[in-house]
Amino acid sequence: MIDQGFVCRGCGQRHEGLPFSYGAEAPAYWHDGLASDERSVLEDETCIIQAQHYFVRARLVIPVLDAEDDFDWGVWVSLSRDNFRRTTDLWTTPGREQEPAYFGWLSTELPAYPVGTLNLKTEVHTEPVGTRPHVVVEPSDHPLSVEQHNGILVKRVQEIAELLLHPEG
Repeated sequence: MIDQGFVCRGCGQRHEGLPFSYGAEAPAYWHDGLASDERSVLEDETCIIQAQHYFVRARLVIPVLDAEDDFDWGVWVSLSRDNFRRTTDLWTTPGREQEPAYFGWLSTELPAYPVGTLNLKTEVHTEPVGTRPHVVVEPSDHPLSVEQHNGILVKRVQEIAELLLHPEG
């Protein structure tokens, strides 16, 4: 087995194991003040804001070229009202993975990139019951899109871990 531990440039300590997954608890547009709004709800897998904006939790997978595991961002993606309804209508329906992909806007700011990730165009692909949808970022020169389409190395996974485990300030 390959040792995935690393010496962190953020704290100088050795960390056992290298995380290959990080996730956001809510879409970037959610704030605590919405918790008392009867038109807004944040659940484990879905979110509605003011009965106007609809989100699902999904996985944005990036191949890691020199490891056995892929890197996984847990993100939120906005869907149109119709696609959100379709998604929730099929939530427990076997075979739902046969659905065509839905258009969505990435609704999670990922701090590991030098430019913002909010509102990148995506395709949201439904998975079998019990598995979160996966997101494919539209091909572009955005660093997240480049990484998803071309893959990354374990060294980049370590850079992300250092950034997220020990943010500056």
